[in-house]
Amino acid sequence: MAEKNSETKSILPSGIPEATFVEDVDAFMAQPDNSSVETVLSRLEEQHQKYSFMEMNLKTKKNRLKVQIPDLKSTLAFVEHLIERRGSDKKFETHFQLSEQVWTKATIKPTEKVNLWLGANVMLEYSLEEAKALLSNNLTSAKESLEVCDEELGFIRDQTTTVEVSILLQKK
Repeated sequence: MAEKNSETKSILPSGIPEATFVEDVDAFMAQPDNSSVETVLSRLEEQHQKYSFMEMNLKTKKNRLKVQIPDLKSTLAFVEHLIERRGSDKKFETHFQLSEQVWTKATIKPTEKVNLWLGANVMLEYSLEEAKALLSNNLTSAKESLEVCDEELGFIRDQTTTVEVSILLQKK
């Protein structure tokens, strides 16, 4: 999924650059930008820190998505259940979460509209079809984001290893 730019460095769509592997230390040090070992080491250490920072952010995003996907699935399943019950006049009971580890029972009559919590203190009313479409779209997007996140984490791990090897070669 990575592309090659004119400098033959691979870049993911998110803009994460590929680390340069130092095969020949003497040739690498002879380049004009590499005046001293300290300069090269500080540049490599900085690059290592950037990769570590990106990895931490991606892990946070991945954890958030892992929580979000089951929530979207259960909400979508409930909206689909409401759609199935729409033609009936019969009420049904369910349990829902008020807050962390606090659940309550509710009696629900058939409805044409639902309120969805969108986050950031925003709740909107949707028709059942609109809610199903929104939730399906959000679930698909979250799953795709999780896949991209996994790819990027693998890429960053590879780049971190490359930088670590380059640092070790420079210290020899």
